[in-house]
Amino acid sequence: MEKDKKLYMIGNAHIDVVWLWQWQEGLQEVKATFKSVLDRMKEYDDFIFTGSSAAYYEWVEENDPSMFEEIRSRVKEGRWVIVGGWWTEPDCNAPCGESFVRQGLYGQRYFEEKFGVKAVCGYNVDSFGHNGNLPQILKKCGMDSYVFMRPGRHEKGIAGENFVWKSADGSAVNAFRLPFEYCTWPDQIEEHVRRCAGEIKNSDGGIMCFYGVGNHGGGPTKKNIDSIHRMNARPDMPELQLSSPNEYFEDVKKRGRDLPVVCGGLFHHSSGCYSVESRVKALNRAAEMRLLMAERVSVMAGLLTGIRYPAEEYQKAWKSVLFNQFHDILAGTSLRESYEDAAEDYGYALHAAGRGLNSAVQSLSWQINIPMEEGMKPLVVVNPNAFNTKAEVQAESWTLKEGTVLLDENGNQIPCQLVQSSAALQGRCRICFVADLPSLGWRTYRFAVREKAETFPEVAVSECSAENRWFKLTLDPETGYIASLLKKNDGTEYFSGLAAVPVVIRDESDTWSHAVRIFDEVIGRFKAVSVRTVENGPVKSVIRVTSVWGNSRIIQDFSVFQDLDYIAVKTTVDWHEKQAMLKLQFPMNMNYIRTSWEIPYGMEQREPDGEEYPMQMWLDLEGTNPGMETSMNGLSILNDGKFAGSAAGKTASLTVLRSPVYTHHEPYQLQENLEYVYIDQGTQTFTYGLYPHDGSWENAATVRRAKVMNCRPIALFETYHEGRLEQTGSLMEVNQENIVVEVLKKAEDGSGDLILRAYETAGRAVKAELTIGVLEQTIEADFQPFEIKTLRLPGQKGGEAVWTDMLEE
Repeated sequence: MEKDKKLYMIGNAHIDVVWLWQWQEGLQEVKATFKSVLDRMKEYDDFIFTGSSAAYYEWVEENDPSMFEEIRSRVKEGRWVIVGGWWTEPDCNAPCGESFVRQGLYGQRYFEEKFGVKAVCGYNVDSFGHNGNLPQILKKCGMDSYVFMRPGRHEKGIAGENFVWKSADGSAVNAFRLPFEYCTWPDQIEEHVRRCAGEIKNSDGGIMCFYGVGNHGGGPTKKNIDSIHRMNARPDMPELQLSSPNEYFEDVKKRGRDLPVVCGGLFHHSSGCYSVESRVKALNRAAEMRLLMAERVSVMAGLLTGIRYPAEEYQKAWKSVLFNQFHDILAGTSLRESYEDAAEDYGYALHAAGRGLNSAVQSLSWQINIPMEEGMKPLVVVNPNAFNTKAEVQAESWTLKEGTVLLDENGNQIPCQLVQSSAALQGRCRICFVADLPSLGWRTYRFAVREKAETFPEVAVSECSAENRWFKLTLDPETGYIASLLKKNDGTEYFSGLAAVPVVIRDESDTWSHAVRIFDEVIGRFKAVSVRTVENGPVKSVIRVTSVWGNSRIIQDFSVFQDLDYIAVKTTVDWHEKQAMLKLQFPMNMNYIRTSWEIPYGMEQREPDGEEYPMQMWLDLEGTNPGMETSMNGLSILNDGKFAGSAAGKTASLTVLRSPVYTHHEPYQLQENLEYVYIDQGTQTFTYGLYPHDGSWENAATVRRAKVMNCRPIALFETYHEGRLEQTGSLMEVNQENIVVEVLKKAEDGSGDLILRAYETAGRAVKAELTIGVLEQTIEADFQPFEIKTLRLPGQKGGEAVWTDMLEE
């Protein structure tokens, strides 16, 4: 075999810090693996090790400082090569876009601070698919290459293992897909090396061959390295060079070969991971959103009231979230006990974010000037979103006096209604109303007694239908399914048949759903035992559908609002089925279907091929309706904690849950004489939304409506007091609807500067203005389609705002 081509032998140790074991055992395996690697370096002068995941090094730094110093010296001499640049090797589908940025921000800052290096190669060899926006995030976190293994050749055809991977904004990285395993057995590895050597003929100069004991750690063994040395001396083998991914990619650049280009997400592998273990996925979404809300509102409160920004607390909370995004945790493929650990970690993050958010809201509301009025109860509502928001607000209160009305800051009466209180005792009530709130700001409402109160018409409702000025929703009384969703301005019927149908699908695949792309064997449908109106007033009407199938029950509360143009469906599932999947199906009444799916910090269009896909907060279906071919209509399906769906022809489905056995991996067969624990048993609650719109989702503010469902306004009863803030106010404004400011936080370097991150949502180039009045800053920005931009601003008046990268450098 030609010696002018080489195998780049990559010594590594894939460490599943949680999988068939809990994190405590994972910490021990990290230490044992790192010690073994250091021993090999003493025994073999040419041995090079490749390692990722900043969290592991922080553990070692805290647990064994002397080992940590030895690692630092090996990194300095270039034999311990740091890759990945992230806090962990996460699931690359379910986290939000900002989570991937924080993986890079905290990972790269740690590596630079402790080792004086930043990773240049992204590294997720075991993650179960990779969202299409990673190239942009990798590039803006200082990495220009990427290594992965899944999906494999049998799952996604690519013209060569080395290719250019591009995201929708045009960012590109040089990617390499491992042709075979990322780990080997402890003994000789000749067969593995020969398989890799057989791939060289398809390469231009060489390929990478990974070796080392992995999954439970271990790393390269002496027998591994001896085998490589022995094989390298043989004339029938290519050159075997102990190396690193960095060296491989540098050589690829030097050769200057034109590589094939791949755009978009890398799927499919283990499609069941997109939805399995609902609890951990919902906790992850909740923690991400609360942290982002807390950061934005804390900056607002700090600028307006001077309250301290809890930077250290937020960073620790983020790191807790990032750790639990590790691919075997968030993907739902670890043992049951690990999810109790994850719930504790997410609880810590939620608590830290909640405390910071509450402190910021209380600081703001306490500084609002609220004059005294006998019998008046002020309610401050804070909008955590950096755009004008119209949303339902609910607040618990002591029982209101007769004749009490809701007023805005100008004395205008606002429709409100009583709904069921969370308290079972007398003396408490719960009020709901629709608040119209300024961008990243607040508004003060007042409950006051008025002799002459304005009356507002109630939402039009009958036994099984409710309507507002935009649409009429009708439910079938026998099944509880949607019988009709009619758009009133042009008579468009959105569904071709019964919709929001809870279907049960046979799913005997393992936890990962290996080799399964389509879940469509329907074995049953939930059917209603009760359809009734449980709330009605001038704000909203709620029709409750209670349905059963097998041993399980679903309660869906369909809320139609007088002044909101979407339907919110609060859904409680009490699930007791095994080896089954639950989906909600929506057959669309359209001649043509364009399906658009939110991905982290972006969107991807996919064919309605029936395959299971990951998603973020929304899925949109768009097309022409029969007899109305000249105009487009669409339906956005929003959610606050679900992550998968499918579109088969003209039928869309939101995947609710799966219930395989924990850590069941084919080809192992479940044994009849053993008891197993099945996933997603018991009760869970989530909300999905149906947003019918004219034209395309790009012009319908779908992204913003989904954000509001996940980042809801915060209401706080106040008292009257003097203050320097007006009763309504806004920190910032953005003049283009397709630009969303996701991040407003303090810079990590402690300078007091602010970091603002915004992204273009609709695939349209635009010039936008971002204004923060209190800082006297108006920034003009040219956004390319789907571009993410990061801005560093001075934390006080004066100074210059500058564009920066995601590492804040």
